[in-house]
Amino acid sequence: MIFRRVALVSLGVHVVVAIAFMRMLILNGEFPTSERRAAVPQERVGFVRVGQPSTKPTVGRVGGDGRPAQSRAIHVVAPKSIPTTIPAPVPTTAKPTEEGGNGPLVGAGGPVRGIRPSYSDGRLWTPPSGVVAPPKTVAQTIDSLIADAIAPYNDSVAAAAHRRDPTDWTIEKGGYKWGIDRKAIRLGPVSIPTALLAMLPLNLQGNPTTMERDRTFAAMNRDISWHAQQAINEADFMKAVRGIRERKERERAAAQAASSGRDGSGDQNPHN
Repeated sequence: MIFRRVALVSLGVHVVVAIAFMRMLILNGEFPTSERRAAVPQERVGFVRVGQPSTKPTVGRVGGDGRPAQSRAIHVVAPKSIPTTIPAPVPTTAKPTEEGGNGPLVGAGGPVRGIRPSYSDGRLWTPPSGVVAPPKTVAQTIDSLIADAIAPYNDSVAAAAHRRDPTDWTIEKGGYKWGIDRKAIRLGPVSIPTALLAMLPLNLQGNPTTMERDRTFAAMNRDISWHAQQAINEADFMKAVRGIRERKERERAAAQAASSGRDGSGDQNPHN
């Protein structure tokens, strides 16, 4: 009875702990408590009265280069006498006039404002924007997310790699080095020079001509063995066929002899 009661208590405790652990995982370890609840700030909408300027604002003007506006009005002069003929046209070279204006705006002013583009015009000078690319597939999107997540680690590994010798594969433990570097094989207090590695039978390579000849001989040996076995099988088969044929012929001859003997005895009985 006591064991059953202890088992029930233990089961209840485990269930409570499991529920609490699952809730902590779901809520990222933050239990909603009254002390941790932050007060929701009240939103208030107000208006700020802006001070009025003491001087009268400047009226907007045409232009933007600071030059005075020039009038291009054509003055008509009345003739002194009534003409009787059409006068010949006099060629004149009209000087191009610059369209100017005044005011604080930057760029060409006057009547050409909005027609002649300036350096800062949006039709000539646009701010840089994002690169337009086709939409990515699901695999490409996952690859980009993984690359963005791994990029900081790759940068850290690359930065740490510059601070160590790439040929040094040793660690320090107990005041001794263990591993291998460009000078020796470190085995704690014992160091074996790496020059001794040249005396070991490592990285040995055979003669390619001999290897090719051995491969050819091996292929020929396999071919000969296969055909020899095939010939043996064929000889055994033919021997078995001949044995069966001879046995059948002996059985047929014995049957014919027995049949002819019975026929001969039957023919002799009527004469007797």
